[in-house]
Amino acid sequence: MKTPISSMMTSPAYSVGMDDTLEAIETLMTRRRLSWVPVVGPDEAIIGVIALSDLLQSKVLKNDPAEVAAWQICRYKPLSVGADTSVVDVARLMVEHKVHHVVVTRAEGIVGVVSALDFVRRFTLEGDGAGDGCAAPPPPKAGP
Repeated sequence: MKTPISSMMTSPAYSVGMDDTLEAIETLMTRRRLSWVPVVGPDEAIIGVIALSDLLQSKVLKNDPAEVAAWQICRYKPLSVGADTSVVDVARLMVEHKVHHVVVTRAEGIVGVVSALDFVRRFTLEGDGAGDGCAAPPPPKAGP
């Protein structure tokens, strides 16, 4: 049986509304020690993600965090997967789409989040990553 992504997701998942200000988002992320959050629309549909790097970039541009809304800086069309999707499949999708953040869903909506750091953490905790197809490549063969 393949390990589902729900086994390594962070839950509960916090999200922000598309009209929330960067000021409010930064407060949430600081209080909850989050490195990113999904952005949802009025119908709770996932529309994007905001990472700490996005907030930093906005500060560099000298945007007023009380005046800029999430929809203005979020990265649209985030990768989302079902909670039963295998860890290996999610890793492959992340590489294929070149993303660091994945939103995990069920019929009721967002149930968790996974980042590239979660994969690194899992690999270091499991040692060789055996069982999930996440093992380190074998060392190169010695010459003749």
